[in-house]
Amino acid sequence: MSKVLWISNGRVIDPKNKRDGIGDLYAVDGKIVASLTDEQKKSAEKVDASGLVVCPGFVDIHVHFREPGQTHKESILTGSEAAAAGGFTSVVCMANTTPPIDNPGLVQSLKDIIARDAIVNVYLTATLTKGMEGKELSPTGSLKKAGVVALTDDGLCVQDNEIMRRGVEYAHMHGLPVSDHCQDVSLTRGAVMHEGDWSLRLGLKGWPAAAEDLMVSRNIILSEYTGAQIHLQHISSAYSVDLIRGAKKRGVNVTAEATPHHITLTDSCLKDYNTNFKMNPPLRTDKDRAALIAGLLDGSIDAISTDHAPHSFTEKDQEIDKAPFGIIGLETSFAVCMETLVEGKHCDLPFLIGLMTCKASEVLKLGKGTLSAGEAADIAIIDPDETWVFDKSSVFGRSKNSPWLGKTFKGRVKKTIVAGKIVFDGNKIIR
Repeated sequence: MSKVLWISNGRVIDPKNKRDGIGDLYAVDGKIVASLTDEQKKSAEKVDASGLVVCPGFVDIHVHFREPGQTHKESILTGSEAAAAGGFTSVVCMANTTPPIDNPGLVQSLKDIIARDAIVNVYLTATLTKGMEGKELSPTGSLKKAGVVALTDDGLCVQDNEIMRRGVEYAHMHGLPVSDHCQDVSLTRGAVMHEGDWSLRLGLKGWPAAAEDLMVSRNIILSEYTGAQIHLQHISSAYSVDLIRGAKKRGVNVTAEATPHHITLTDSCLKDYNTNFKMNPPLRTDKDRAALIAGLLDGSIDAISTDHAPHSFTEKDQEIDKAPFGIIGLETSFAVCMETLVEGKHCDLPFLIGLMTCKASEVLKLGKGTLSAGEAADIAIIDPDETWVFDKSSVFGRSKNSPWLGKTFKGRVKKTIVAGKIVFDGNKIIR
């Protein structure tokens, strides 16, 4: 017997198809359908979405699930649960695990773990260079055949321009984008936070925006030179936004993302030396924050990604110089962006949902983020008006390194549905 899902009376927002209105949504055997027969309606699992928003499940093209090697921080199982709690139905894992994902055998073993443990769609990347050492290219063709969706040394940036050039050329030959963490390490050794007034006040080693800008420029040049798609990760600098905007006007094949924390927070948040505000790239100035928002609004920046980076309490509970960079973000992404972009009157709700669904999917050509008939029934149901407190007891992931602990948000995910199956319902995971 077919499995039938009937979501009724919700505000259905599907930016890909420019749909926004009160209506019903149907799925049969995990696929969206335009309508149900009378017989199917009788057997359907019904969900009343009155007063709620029904949209495609969110897509995050930049997460760290730490498996293999660091599962004390996060695993595919716990990371997928955190994703579901945040309304995400598709995520792309970075390759900077222990060991790094640089060979087809490791890709296959992780695909087996995903099939066993994940409750959302989990896609894999592989490293651009072996061991993420920036010296020798990983086996691009074999990794493509193994099923990765992109190549990236995220966490490190290839410093050798010739290696990077050859890497993006080979990736382009095999139809793979290269995602790059833009950082000139010669400018950031020992750096803790953005180089500016606050780093001087706090006596902390500064990280200049130029470290990002130089590598963004390098990647734009290489993309224009080779035709390869280079995706610029977690952009944080106003000047980088201008560089990307100009490149796109010339038709250069670059894409870019911004994180919820970089569009919301600034370097002043580190005034109390709270390591949950220490991230890579660092929080920058209000001018940079405003430029990122403008970039999202005009399409210079393609999508929002969380850079979900779990760390244990003991790792983060150190002097700021010693604590690792990064924060978790999957469970708060929508609420943070809702407050910053929608409540802040920069854009409306359908535009925000587009940044977190179809636009993110299009960057890596995942074929997700839409409610089109025939596509997978990956759906998020949201109460845009519900207020809630994000505290440690509500975290579904394994780590709790968030700058938003204790904060009251407006806008909450109520249900997450993957291939027609409810995997998150209210406050519980369903396996």
